[in-house]
Amino acid sequence: MTSNPTLRIGLIGTGRIGQVHAASVAALPGVSLDWVADPFIDGATRTAEAYGVPNVTADPLEVISSGSVDGVIIAAPTPTHVGLIEASIDAGVPVLCEKPIDLDIARVDALRAKAEATSTPVQIGFNRRFDPHFAELRRRVAAGEIGALEQLAITSRDPEPPAAEYVAVSGGIFRDMTIHDFDMARFFVPDIVEVTARGARQFDSAIAAAGDYDAVVVTLRGANDELITITNSRHSSYGYDQRIEAFGAGGLLQVSNIPVTNVRAFTGTSVEGLAPYRNFFLERYADAYRLELEAFAEWIRGGMANAPGFDDGRAALVLADAAVRSAAEGVSVAVDLRA
Repeated sequence: MTSNPTLRIGLIGTGRIGQVHAASVAALPGVSLDWVADPFIDGATRTAEAYGVPNVTADPLEVISSGSVDGVIIAAPTPTHVGLIEASIDAGVPVLCEKPIDLDIARVDALRAKAEATSTPVQIGFNRRFDPHFAELRRRVAAGEIGALEQLAITSRDPEPPAAEYVAVSGGIFRDMTIHDFDMARFFVPDIVEVTARGARQFDSAIAAAGDYDAVVVTLRGANDELITITNSRHSSYGYDQRIEAFGAGGLLQVSNIPVTNVRAFTGTSVEGLAPYRNFFLERYADAYRLELEAFAEWIRGGMANAPGFDDGRAALVLADAAVRSAAEGVSVAVDLRA
């Protein structure tokens, strides 16, 4: 636990998600951005200038070994995650790393023993657990409001497909997009035992050319026969589509899409007209990113960990790998997340 009244954070990676984290640090009392690192030094310099950060480097290891940070946020490309997490553990520096830990489960497993043995916080960036609406839904399910959970339906559709250059290095829709929903499924049902996935190439020729899917449906089965369905699409004409429905013998709990405004229009051509949903992940999950950082800060200060850790990141990747196999082979795949 640090004795500093203000936590000093180092940011590694200044791309789109790095900018999200930089803004979150700047907005949160009790934390400050002390270092920015990016091999593309111009991006690091611009970010440092924008937020008044005193230290800039092209070498992420310089941040981790500096002795002047209380925690680091890894927002660098996925292939760097394992090495940077390991370096942070070795230096005793708490780390918040974006998902996925890696695209190769063998590399994740090679680090698993060290990550489990360390007392250094290792948090994985499944920010949706911190969304206030989803978190309330989970609390109410756990409290038994609808009885034992029987069915969970998760819908996640992006407004538009990512660039072809990103798709080529993303690891595919299951490891890139659905992985958030795999973690959300485990937020409600930690012990998943079976994965059945189907993918389709419905509308995006670049995604098809990369051998990936632009739409998928996944069914998961929990150890107590809970059934979870995940529906993903890489496009949605009405905005960012993010919904969850939980069903049990005692009833149903639902989180619908969050509108920009609740003002409804009643005219001669339509009734109950609403504005489109938010069209960007940051708009929908701004609170989640802030609360994710608050949880990281609390963990650094020695508070009880209530954030997804290394094994949560590993479990989501195991489910993603099983989905890849299931969709390719047309089979259901048994998994053991406790192994």
